[in-house]
Amino acid sequence: MKAGNTVQAGVVERITSDIRRILAPNPSAMTGPGTNTYILGHGAGVIVVDPGPDDPSHIAAITAALGASDRVSAIVVTHAHKDHSDAARPLSALTSAPVLAFGDAASGRSAGMARLMASGLAGGGEGVDHDFRPDRRVADGEVLPCGAPGLRILHTPGHMGGHICAGFGDVLLSGDHAMGWATSLISPPDGDMAAYMASLDRLMAERWRLMLPGHGEGVPEVHARLQALSDHRRAREAGVLAALNSGPASPATLTRRLYHTTPAALLPAAQRNVLAHLIDLEQRNLVTCKDLPGPDTIFSRTA
Repeated sequence: MKAGNTVQAGVVERITSDIRRILAPNPSAMTGPGTNTYILGHGAGVIVVDPGPDDPSHIAAITAALGASDRVSAIVVTHAHKDHSDAARPLSALTSAPVLAFGDAASGRSAGMARLMASGLAGGGEGVDHDFRPDRRVADGEVLPCGAPGLRILHTPGHMGGHICAGFGDVLLSGDHAMGWATSLISPPDGDMAAYMASLDRLMAERWRLMLPGHGEGVPEVHARLQALSDHRRAREAGVLAALNSGPASPATLTRRLYHTTPAALLPAAQRNVLAHLIDLEQRNLVTCKDLPGPDTIFSRTA
């Protein structure tokens, strides 16, 4: 197992005997070293998870990694962000494999987030693939044939309403829900902080040997990392409430107070996370606002 090694884009890395990884050439402040594409299994039942961006060199690297006897039976997309989903249709055309996902970009959204979306709350520009449509929707708990363990689908809303993780035996493929190198962006109304925390709890209820995220290296201490992500969010929530003790404030103002060491390029994402916390707190009656929750809405502590 070489989950801790850094590899170059386009190079096939063998994580286990049944898991290969190829890094896409799309590094950025939001994607880290790039998007990880995973090839699971061998022979007639190969599954590709997160084909990545529509980059011809990356798609060519995926097909070149397949052995002579490998046949792709499914292309699984964890969520409809372009850095994960854009290559699904071109790869499907090359392999004749169906594209599977929980749904399109709007699938799985909670009633509260659906109301905010209908009221006019816009997303944070994090690369939503509004054109994405799977050939078939997968269900929570469904097991796709792939080697001895199969690939178990876990609906984990939070980063997006339709986000899924997957269990391949005791290996967790965590998409963008949990990573080792950074925290996940929760950008309402696509992202939902309450759902994110509940999904973290669900993942922590199982025992995993290794976590393979959509970005960054593998994480061997899975429970500890999931707990650290949960603790971070709880601490950030406490920080938001403490900051509001000084008086009403907007997400933009709170972001400047709470993320004073964050690089300027990442402040827009930080502000979306603060907004996600505020919406969750408002739904729990811990804060209040008079207008539609948004970047400039004034929030106050509940009296």
